[in-house]
Amino acid sequence: MQDYKPLIVQSDKTLLLDVHAPNADECRNALMPFAELERSPEHLHTYRLTPLSLWNAASVGFSPDYAIKVLTDFSRYDVPQVVCAWIKETADRFGKIRMIPDFFQAAEPEADQLPDTLPDTLLLETGSAKVAKEIEAQRTMMKYLTPVQDTRPQETQVDGEMAFGDSAPESKPAFLFRLSVTDRGTVKQELLKLGWPVKDEVPLRDGEPLEVSLKETTSSGKALHIRKYQSEAAASLVGDKRPGTGFGTIVLPCGAGKTIVGMVIMDMLKTSTLILTTNISAVHQWVDELLDKTNLTRDQIGEYSGETKEIKPVTIATYQILTWRPEKEGPYPHFQLFRGRPWGLIIYDEVHMLPAPVFRVTAELQATRRVGLTATLVREDGCEGYVFSLVGPKRYDVPWKELETSGWIADAECIEYRLDMPMEKELEYAVSGTRIKHRIASENPAKIPAVQEIVKRFSQDKILIIGQYLDQLYEIAELLKVPIITGKTNTSERDEIYSKFRKGEIRILVVSKVANFAIDLPDASMAIQVSGTFGSRQEEAQRLGRILRPKQRKARFITLISRGTVEEDFGTNRQKFLAEQGYTYKLIRALDELPDEIECQTGGEYL
Repeated sequence: MQDYKPLIVQSDKTLLLDVHAPNADECRNALMPFAELERSPEHLHTYRLTPLSLWNAASVGFSPDYAIKVLTDFSRYDVPQVVCAWIKETADRFGKIRMIPDFFQAAEPEADQLPDTLPDTLLLETGSAKVAKEIEAQRTMMKYLTPVQDTRPQETQVDGEMAFGDSAPESKPAFLFRLSVTDRGTVKQELLKLGWPVKDEVPLRDGEPLEVSLKETTSSGKALHIRKYQSEAAASLVGDKRPGTGFGTIVLPCGAGKTIVGMVIMDMLKTSTLILTTNISAVHQWVDELLDKTNLTRDQIGEYSGETKEIKPVTIATYQILTWRPEKEGPYPHFQLFRGRPWGLIIYDEVHMLPAPVFRVTAELQATRRVGLTATLVREDGCEGYVFSLVGPKRYDVPWKELETSGWIADAECIEYRLDMPMEKELEYAVSGTRIKHRIASENPAKIPAVQEIVKRFSQDKILIIGQYLDQLYEIAELLKVPIITGKTNTSERDEIYSKFRKGEIRILVVSKVANFAIDLPDASMAIQVSGTFGSRQEEAQRLGRILRPKQRKARFITLISRGTVEEDFGTNRQKFLAEQGYTYKLIRALDELPDEIECQTGGEYL
């Protein structure tokens, strides 16, 4: 019956999915390629259509007609005509502007070949006079572009009103602009700001060959099983190795094995690889994983950090070293790493953290195959479009709850524990500014005995205590007599502490925000968050991710919040991303409301 269809399409481009209706799961899977999930509470999930979501879909072959058919087939009511028109107009923008080799400067490669080198210039091509005029009217664009006359034979020219998905258009003159190859990314970035995504059809340069292969059995003696979604994610990036493939972003939950996906891509491409990640501990983890699961030797893997600067066939570097410079307005001396050898692949680990200076050099590296790995493309600065235009569009995404249901990540429960502040702190809080208010609430003294009680109650859990303010963290570590890791902890000590935690020699570990990203602590089953970075959704997702590796205990993420303070508002904002993924927060006001030890055990097997 019509009334039982699962979807309600609204004229503001939001989509409401009734999860209890028949075909709700089928509808959700059909929406995933072209709609963004905003909220997923118990009964109605909210999706939104955005230009970026439609262009992501278009870049991997989904047409606007497909999107409209999905909405029509699953909608409980008539789909607003204005929404259908907007989908067509917006999606049709993808492909209106193409970036192609400069055929005036060099012959195009044979159909089965890719060039070892590329000319110094490229062409921007559009079949629309209106689009060409809009480009010419933008001073920022014309700094990089020079109009050129299309003098090709008529049969090789393009359709003046090129339609989305046309494979054999009519022959009409094109409007062409020449640009330097070094401006390839910058031009794409600037055009995206104008609402024009570029379909990049310039071949990618082959890098230095490297025989990389995954092992059947790891060095630690375990059989290496590549999960289906990991293979699919890698294949979505590599494609058929023709123009338009080989670059993009893969979104998988924390604990789902993004590092494995990166290694599968390396196995498929067999080329020298530069891996960029967030900190030195993550560098060492990549080294260990490569040695454990591939045929690479230690002599083939280089570390490029503040401590060691090696450039090898596979080199792993930190974003921090790349963005370091001796003078505030001076050059970045370590950017030469990008040109240190002919890289065939660049892996941006935790790509949502990509700093602005690396965005800048990434804009120049458009001839290199590149992949961004992340659990969430959420950026508080709204620069998700930079990832789209410079690293590449989203090629693969899997909902967190789907992997949880399949047993690939842990069953997790999120709990918010609200505590009162002492009277003297309430008075201090009342007369302070917003930023000071946040710190006073975050460092509420009542949180420390609460942490002590939680740690005592859950004696079988391996616990991470995570916070923002160092004085508070040092006090907790001292009271509990447990190790602490902060940005001041030297690398060797940090690695030793992480190793002891993994081996079970340490049950409780206090960490600052340095552990938010790219740290693999597979047996951690509980995280206690005592303070956070204002309202960062990205941080909330990453902190939950520290405990999502499958295990025999239910994972619990407990956040301590000072009642009646700005911390409640910031906490609500932080939780948004996880709510979108289907996680609900249980609110408690006393520790007696926490589950007991028996409820924490799942009885499952490690995967």
